[in-house]
Amino acid sequence: MSREQNLAEGAAGVALHHLETGNWDAAYAALQEAVSGGVSVATGASLYYGAPALAFVLAASDQPGLTRAKAVAAAGTATVTRQRLEAAHRRIDQHRRPAYAEFDLIRGLTGLGVALRRIGAVDLLRDVLTYLVRLTEPLDELPGWWCPTGPHWNKPGLAGGHSNHGMAHGITGPLALMALTMIDGVHTDGQLAAIAHICQWLDHWERQTDEGHAWWPQITTLDELRQDAGGQPYPSQPSWCYGTPGISRAQQLAACALGDTDRQKKAETAFVACMSDPQQLARLTCRGLCHGTGGLLAAGRRIAADALSPIPVPRLLDLHRQATAAPDEPPGLLDGTAGANLTATGIATSWDACLLLC
Repeated sequence: MSREQNLAEGAAGVALHHLETGNWDAAYAALQEAVSGGVSVATGASLYYGAPALAFVLAASDQPGLTRAKAVAAAGTATVTRQRLEAAHRRIDQHRRPAYAEFDLIRGLTGLGVALRRIGAVDLLRDVLTYLVRLTEPLDELPGWWCPTGPHWNKPGLAGGHSNHGMAHGITGPLALMALTMIDGVHTDGQLAAIAHICQWLDHWERQTDEGHAWWPQITTLDELRQDAGGQPYPSQPSWCYGTPGISRAQQLAACALGDTDRQKKAETAFVACMSDPQQLARLTCRGLCHGTGGLLAAGRRIAADALSPIPVPRLLDLHRQATAAPDEPPGLLDGTAGANLTATGIATSWDACLLLC
């Protein structure tokens, strides 16, 4: 794979940073680098790689010289999405379980739905939503999103598989996308019921801090499901990808879509408890969007904007700006300099839709 067209790590993410901050010359140079090895429409293309990644990035610019590039990237995104939808429906029809790369934000159809929403391809977006509704339907007494492997693609899988709850790779990604599109007025049959079903699952696995605030485990294993007991004893680091910030935002969006004020209050309270806990904050060891202070801040801004009560986001901005860049910090968006700096600017656009925060 050509790393340049990678939104997470490569030039595509750097281009997004420069487009958002108005540095056109640097953005153009990064875009040239991003397409230097071609633009992928292969099976592995996703929101974070290939044509869909470029479609998402190019939507940040209204430069007339990019009109043809936008059309090519949009066409490639549509082609990839249709192929992936066909494969996913075939898998469901055959009663097989999904790999999380089929449906997740980073590599799967949820991410492709984000790209389609960004470029206004509403009809195909509805097809993605129809698939996500099917994904929530039980399969042999397990959730339809139950993965037979993982959660780490490069490590042996868990016996019996797992339910992943993170925003990046788990079921809260589809939850957030279905909630956002419902709020937009774009929906399909069964979507509200699917949102409610995911929420009920998360409610069942909700845990409480010593102070009584909600948090959710990163995953649930088959043994935990059989014993009806969670194995994660305390909240993980407050990261966007797997932790309370991302899960709280997905729950907040779901609450807005459902008109569930109690759920919204719980999600917002869970986030405030997370961002106010020195022990949890101490687990953040970088300033990146995925695992670091950048993701906490980005999620906090969006949660605060929709919150029922004020949330002190400036505290998170100070925390992020005080975080020191590692000597080996990469240049990219998710874990690197582009994402950390873009978050610090506080630009109020929809660039963070690639995180499913808006």
